[in-house]
Amino acid sequence: MGTGTESGSGTEVPTLGGVPLLGSLFDLKSDSLGTYLRARHRHGDVVRITAGPPGLRAELYGVFSAEGAQQVLASESANFRKDNTFYQELRDSFGNGLLTSQDQDYLRQRRLVQPLFTKRRVDGYAAAVAAETRAVVAGWEQAPDSVVDVGEEMMRLALRAVARILFGTDVETTVDVVDRCFPVITEYVLRRGYSPANFPRSWPTPGNRRAAAAMDELYAACDAIIAARRGGGTAAGEDLLSLLAAATSTDDGEFDAAELRDQVLIFLLAGHETTATSLAFSLHLLARHPEQQARARAEVSHVLGDRTPEAADLDRLPYLTQVLKEAMRLYPAAPVIGRSAVAATEVGGLTIPAGADVILAPWVTHRHPRYWPDPDRFDPDRFTAQAEAGRPRYAWFPFGGGPRACIGQHFSMLESVIALAMILRGHAFEAVDTDVPVTAGITLRAEGPMRCRLRRAEG
Repeated sequence: MGTGTESGSGTEVPTLGGVPLLGSLFDLKSDSLGTYLRARHRHGDVVRITAGPPGLRAELYGVFSAEGAQQVLASESANFRKDNTFYQELRDSFGNGLLTSQDQDYLRQRRLVQPLFTKRRVDGYAAAVAAETRAVVAGWEQAPDSVVDVGEEMMRLALRAVARILFGTDVETTVDVVDRCFPVITEYVLRRGYSPANFPRSWPTPGNRRAAAAMDELYAACDAIIAARRGGGTAAGEDLLSLLAAATSTDDGEFDAAELRDQVLIFLLAGHETTATSLAFSLHLLARHPEQQARARAEVSHVLGDRTPEAADLDRLPYLTQVLKEAMRLYPAAPVIGRSAVAATEVGGLTIPAGADVILAPWVTHRHPRYWPDPDRFDPDRFTAQAEAGRPRYAWFPFGGGPRACIGQHFSMLESVIALAMILRGHAFEAVDTDVPVTAGITLRAEGPMRCRLRRAEG
């Protein structure tokens, strides 16, 4: 058995025990995040996990150390590709956009998109984020018994914000379609992505037909807006879709209509559920920790007074940023990251074979006692500049890392800090649901309500 700090010497990767013939299948189905935590605790930082009967058995190689994560995502990233079944299901449903593309497709897309995500460009979206936050918070005045579900509310806020930034004046129609279609499609991706065998998508099964109808509706809504932009039916503006449609270079050309839709769908997927998760758990943690909540609110009041926050305020709100980072440590929106090993590779002194499915788990690494004393405790002071400098780079990686790091991480931080500042300035929170179980979907999901009771903030 491993010590829980370093994987043992030699080349054979230890295997997490399970039931005869099926391995850890039931454990992964009932609580995958807990299973990964147990694997690291029992066997160390590199663990083999099996699931399923002979002939349909899946093998996963969990890599749980910061050093291993850096190797997979950064220093040896070319050897670890997005070639697993789950990513293929994402491509088939949401297109070959920046999150799912590979090789030359990815490099071309990244070069075309990168100029639209400079700090200066992203900072220009602060006013749109503030406007959407103000609209959502205004609706809380009519909340029954002054109770709101911050999970639902932050999902609504994040979707409206990213849709407004993507589509400008076409936000309302888009939000309705995404709200209706995304849950159907994401459930379909999850079911197929983690199944050992699937019917072809072309077969008219009930699940295939439901998903196809949702995809058709979603694609049609995006295609109509794209066609209006390119056909001159809608004046081009500063919304992200207009900028994507205009993006061009001598070497990389431009996006055609299908490629534009792929980018839009990926930005909708990656740009609202992740930020909503970070915001919701930030508020829920503060609702359970009144001392830290009071400290965050005092900082906001001191820095902002009554004015609307701007992009420049991010550097003036260090404690609020620490709160957000600590929430993202405990509840990373992407709790598991998958890759496929091209060649056999040694990680932590153990050999991962060629072709193996590899998982990194921020959920586990963010709780690793080597980097995080008392790891389950909420403590925003873990993220002072001095504390961060004393840890390995990949002890905290909610945005991934290396050449495939999330292109939208500055936007996510901007949106989250502005929204948290505006919410905390007006309201104090008390947790109604103190225990919120979670599960790993495409993003981290709360398994129940995240209700908080509101009162008007004093001072």
